[in-house]
Amino acid sequence: MSILNICMLGGTGFVGRSIASKLAAQGHKVRVLTRRRERSRDMLVLPTLTLAEGDVSELGFLREHFQNIDVVINLIGILNPSGRNNFQRIHVDLVNKIIEAMQQTGVRRLLHMSALNASKEGPSKYLRTKAEAEDQLHQLSASDGFEVTTFRPSVIFGPGDSFINRFADLLRIAPKVLPLACPNARFQPVYVEDVAACFVKAIHHHDTFGKRYNLCGPQSYTLFELVTYIADLIHARCRIVQLSDWQSRLEAGVMQWLPGKPFTLDNYNSMKVDSVCDGQFPEVFDVTPQPLAAIAPAYLRKRPEHLDLFRRLARR
Repeated sequence: MSILNICMLGGTGFVGRSIASKLAAQGHKVRVLTRRRERSRDMLVLPTLTLAEGDVSELGFLREHFQNIDVVINLIGILNPSGRNNFQRIHVDLVNKIIEAMQQTGVRRLLHMSALNASKEGPSKYLRTKAEAEDQLHQLSASDGFEVTTFRPSVIFGPGDSFINRFADLLRIAPKVLPLACPNARFQPVYVEDVAACFVKAIHHHDTFGKRYNLCGPQSYTLFELVTYIADLIHARCRIVQLSDWQSRLEAGVMQWLPGKPFTLDNYNSMKVDSVCDGQFPEVFDVTPQPLAAIAPAYLRKRPEHLDLFRRLARR
């Protein structure tokens, strides 16, 4: 296996760190683009990894750091708009700049993170813009010789995830009742290390060029089943109340104005489509996906330090 020069966008995030670790373990030279280098200095323990600070929305910055690169990996995405970072800018406009920078520097190979159910007819802006970016990339792959592989995971879990851990945090601090919007929405959680393994294996695998892969774990759950399972694991002492559709929409309409936008109308619309896979995990990657029950207990049963601090402050 040849050693490659790989540039990652979104490499300091939850999934990116797993991919970077696997790439470095194989000896690949990994360049991670980041807006704030100091926040991710811990990644420099990986011997073949470098951090480059700058704005990935600037074409010149991308062009500079795509020089002499063999593979680009794009993991950047948002679940909710924030400031000037809206869905169009992050999911579509950024991809157009990545394409332009790759064309100008001669890079042909791109691995791209999309989302399960991405569709131009999707119920949410999140899913529609993800689909628009996907289609642009694969049109280039078909007509312009780009070697594009797109991954479309369901919700991704693992230590440090922002989905399972968020509900665990809510359950830990909820007084006695947790109102749950969209309780019947279905998910098929996939382990972060399995997703990372697919990215890494796809790099050299010519059969993956021009393909889109749905990635799901071995078991699907309703959101109510997931949150109930999490509550059992952490011994949460609160009742989970399932909200009706109109109550869920009302909650989204209110919560999207809170700091951090914990739940928005666009999230609500995305959950109208079940995030589950029709078939088995893609055989081409030779990965046996890990079930949530085999991984989650180890990291959910640990009491987060920030919640202990929250409780101490609340008692003062």
